[in-house]
Amino acid sequence: MTVPSIPHVDIESLEQFDRVLAAGATTMTGWRVQSVDLTGRTAELHGLNPAGAVFLGCVLEEKADLWVRAGGGLVFPAIPELPFDAYRGRLYDADELYAGLQHGYDATPDAQIYAWSRQHDEKGDTSRTLAAALHDHAIADALTELPDDKPWVGVMGGHGVLRGDANYRAAVLLGRTLARRDRTVVTGGGPGAMEAANLGASLAAYDDAVVDRVLTELAVVPSFRPSIAAWAGAGLDVRREFPGDGGVSVPTWFYGHEPPNVFASAIAKYFSNAQREDVLLSRARGGIVYLPGAAGTVQEVFQAVTPNYYGDDATQIPLILVDVQHWTVRLPVWPLLQSLAADRPMTRSVHLVDSIDEAAELVG
Repeated sequence: MTVPSIPHVDIESLEQFDRVLAAGATTMTGWRVQSVDLTGRTAELHGLNPAGAVFLGCVLEEKADLWVRAGGGLVFPAIPELPFDAYRGRLYDADELYAGLQHGYDATPDAQIYAWSRQHDEKGDTSRTLAAALHDHAIADALTELPDDKPWVGVMGGHGVLRGDANYRAAVLLGRTLARRDRTVVTGGGPGAMEAANLGASLAAYDDAVVDRVLTELAVVPSFRPSIAAWAGAGLDVRREFPGDGGVSVPTWFYGHEPPNVFASAIAKYFSNAQREDVLLSRARGGIVYLPGAAGTVQEVFQAVTPNYYGDDATQIPLILVDVQHWTVRLPVWPLLQSLAADRPMTRSVHLVDSIDEAAELVG
């Protein structure tokens, strides 16, 4: 016997709840309600069958809470004393993570969440791992809701590339070229090459004169060291002056000393670096461009190479290493990739080039 599927309904705001109700809903079966304050909607909830509904971190009046539980719904209460919402229904943006920056970086949610994660790591607190896992699950769910009508192209590279450096400019132009070719730029979300690629995507509608002006303004604060506040503040000033869609970034508090860049339009920030990298690489089905980097970038190269190595022709994604000198002499990753790719479908999906224009052609 075939069991009929239950329609799944995600509700992430009070306005959305009211719209679903106005459309004539009579049951909450299949509903997943995330972080919605339903105070004042008790009567409406009592008019719906709660069997099979899930409420994650919602605010319910006692009568409504009892009604949902008694009727077969599940209620996961909010976790107190956290500097973040473990059940959030949407991704972050720079304005949220850097709120209060005028009082210094330590006053921002980004800094406070990182401090929380460090404190609880040291204690070995299992409640921390539960809260972090719930949060990362919510972020992964929100990430899947982003439009995928355009191919996602990953741009990886070193976080130490300074604003004003030639490699920074190259990454900006790469991000701009990809966005102009109707690709969604997705990065690891930190400073350096990753910031540059998101910045480039946000400048897709602007000409070279604007790019030069922006790079000159940003070069005044070339690094997030010694002041994250000055670095992020300079970026926010540029973003306000030249708004645009900067694509997606997927940073992590695991590397909390690397603050998130402000140019991505959607920020999927995780606690778990392993989950973050897996999600990042799996979503970049349009290909991945690797600019010069160090240990983290090398790890990302081989994490993406493994599925290509074991995959067939249909599952390959382009992997492009930029800068022959870097990948053959400074960090000789390319010879190993060639050895791995020999006589396998992967041989057609790994590339070594010397310019961003060549890289853009291979994924665009």
